[in-house]
Amino acid sequence: MLVSGSVILTLALGIRHSFGLFLQPMSMDNGWGREVFGLAVALQNLLWGLTQPFTGMLADRFGAGRVLIVGGVLYALGLVCMANSTTALGLTLAIGVLIGLGMSCTTFNIVFGALGRSYPTERRSMVLGICSAAGSFGQFALLPLALILISTLGWYWALVVLSLFAATMVPASLGVTDKGYGTHAAGTGISLREALAEAFHHKDFWLLGVGYFTCGFQIVFIGTHFPAFLLDQGLSARDGTVALALIGLFNIFGSYLAGHLGGRFPKTWLLSGLYAFRGLAIVVLLAFPLTPVSVYLFAAAFGFTWLGTVPLTNGVVAGMFGVRHFAMLGGLVFLFHQVGGFFGGWFGGYIFDRTGSYQMVWLIAIGLSVISTLVNLPIDERHVERADKPAAA
Repeated sequence: MLVSGSVILTLALGIRHSFGLFLQPMSMDNGWGREVFGLAVALQNLLWGLTQPFTGMLADRFGAGRVLIVGGVLYALGLVCMANSTTALGLTLAIGVLIGLGMSCTTFNIVFGALGRSYPTERRSMVLGICSAAGSFGQFALLPLALILISTLGWYWALVVLSLFAATMVPASLGVTDKGYGTHAAGTGISLREALAEAFHHKDFWLLGVGYFTCGFQIVFIGTHFPAFLLDQGLSARDGTVALALIGLFNIFGSYLAGHLGGRFPKTWLLSGLYAFRGLAIVVLLAFPLTPVSVYLFAAAFGFTWLGTVPLTNGVVAGMFGVRHFAMLGGLVFLFHQVGGFFGGWFGGYIFDRTGSYQMVWLIAIGLSVISTLVNLPIDERHVERADKPAAA
């Protein structure tokens, strides 16, 4: 199950991470401004986040495997429709709706929910870190492949080939044999309504979501607009590809280390440290002249924190509320992440089209890092007290 889940995350996150490479060629060939592509990616993140609690609920109830199969089909179909999009509406439906729904069914919370129910508490953080590292490996490995495909076949056939890769998530889903509520570890505990009420009345749940908003804003903005930002500064498309690949490479180690440290130290303190480090990395990037070396160093540093927030945040959710409704509650927190991603993707294109610069967006990203550093510190990640404590345990 761990191998199958890791393969799915490798493909789902790796292919999505390459979308920034398609922004400029697709926009130029179709006569779009960058806001068109940015808005489509932003809506993808928003729909992904809005539907995540519901797909998580289905995975909790009926098992993750069925949800993953549907997601693989939608993802592959979305890439084919993206390749054939000639209008802004068509691109939005392909990237925003089909791939957005596909991502909702094939990414962290669905896979993490299955693994969270299958592994004991003392190993859970490490397992989630391994899966996050697998997603990071996809970002590292599939970016160069996407660039080669675009350079040799053109962006249209590159998307068709990537759709074939996405389709392999369907057979991989058969290895995720999670049965949802039927598992022993998740078989007891509170009802869905009680779980929602418990989370909504817990202020630390909301603080965790505020911090996750920053993560979404930053990674979607950088993943979508960073290659174009570098081209604007006189660097090459190769520099943008290498930078995104370095983010994926160093995030392999960062995600694994975050999962490892999350089992030894307070996860909320580690989250505060990650957000603070991100803000500092952006400040250093903007403070010095941009060169390929400075860009690569920034990508390596930022990549070390890229998905490190995911096993830590999900580990806090599982620790506070248990694993019976893990995918659904994790999806609710992830909604904050995706709302942030919506603004990071859309606002980046909006500001650039109107000012010709990304400077304001970078400054907002720094400010959000400061806020997230502060709000994660007071979060109490201990299991919530319940009247049915023995059963929940």
